[in-house]
Order: sequence, then C-alpha cells, then structure tokens
Amino acid sequence: MRGMIVGRFQPFHKGHLSAVKYMLSEVDDLIVIIAASQQSHQKDNPFTAGERYDMIRHSLVDELKDITRVIIVPANDVKDNGLWVAHITRLVPKFDVVYTNNPLTEYLFKQAGKEVINTPFYERKEYSANHIRELMISGKKNWRQLIPKAVAKIIDEIDGVTRIQTVSSSDKS
Repeated sequence: MRGMIVGRFQPFHKGHLSAVKYMLSEVDDLIVIIAASQQSHQKDNPFTAGERYDMIRHSLVDELKDITRVIIVPANDVKDNGLWVAHITRLVPKFDVVYTNNPLTEYLFKQAGKEVINTPFYERKEYSANHIRELMISGKKNWRQLIPKAVAKIIDEIDGVTRIQTVSSSDKS
C-alpha cells in the first residue's frame, strides 16, 4: 500500500518527522508532496522547493538511514481547489491513502474518492512551522530544538534566519 502526505514544510520540523515515521509504519511506500513549490522568499514560504527537498531528504536519511520507501515530489500550487486534487494526482505514482489533518485537503481528497487518514499530532503547539518561523524572526535560538539537525544545518548554510527576518520586515520609515 502506498500513502501520500501534502505539506509546505516551511521548515520541515520534528512534528513532520514524527508523522512521516508513523505513516511509514502503516504503508509500504510514502509520497511526500512539497506543496506550493513555486513559492519562496515570503514570510509564510521562506524556503525554496529545493531547500525543502534537502531538509526532508537529509532529515529522513539521518533518522531512517534507508529512504528507498519515500518519494519526494515538489508540486506547484493550483489556485482552483476544484482542480487541485487532479493536479496532485497527475504528478505522482498511484497511491491508496492520503494522510492529512487539514480539513480542506481531507474534504477534497474524500470527494475524489480517496481514503483519508488523520495523523496523530506530535506536540502540535511547539512543533508548528508558524511557531518556528516566529521564533526565528524574533531572534530566539530555541527554534533549533524543534527541527532535525539536518534542517538546522541547511538553514545555517543559506542564512535562513536572516532571510526570514528580511522577508517578514516592513519598509523602513
């Protein structure tokens, strides 16, 4: 059986990692869709699709060693919800189940006849990409404990904290 998860992963954090490990305990293969892959350098989407791909891949290699059961696919956003499922489906191999906790994603895939499973949240309040980005914007260092080491390394390499702070700032007066 093959499962699929869709997320922006801005950034990929330990909650995402926990969810992926849970899904891999239930399916033979897992497709990880990097949603909104065309967006970057924005407050809510600071990282590029390539950077997010590396965050996911390197985190999974560090944690699982063998990631031959994982397929990572970037997907551009489609602004028409009626077409979105068809767009995602045409990008990936056949899958049997969609893992999501997003109500719209759940509704759209169920409407398309797909089985949808909710994943257990892993300390949701702490492990939220929005929360992590806010910590980075404020200059607090404790964001590092919320993400895999591989993600922190990539953020450091690209000076991601400065990027997030810059794209989140307003015009100077």
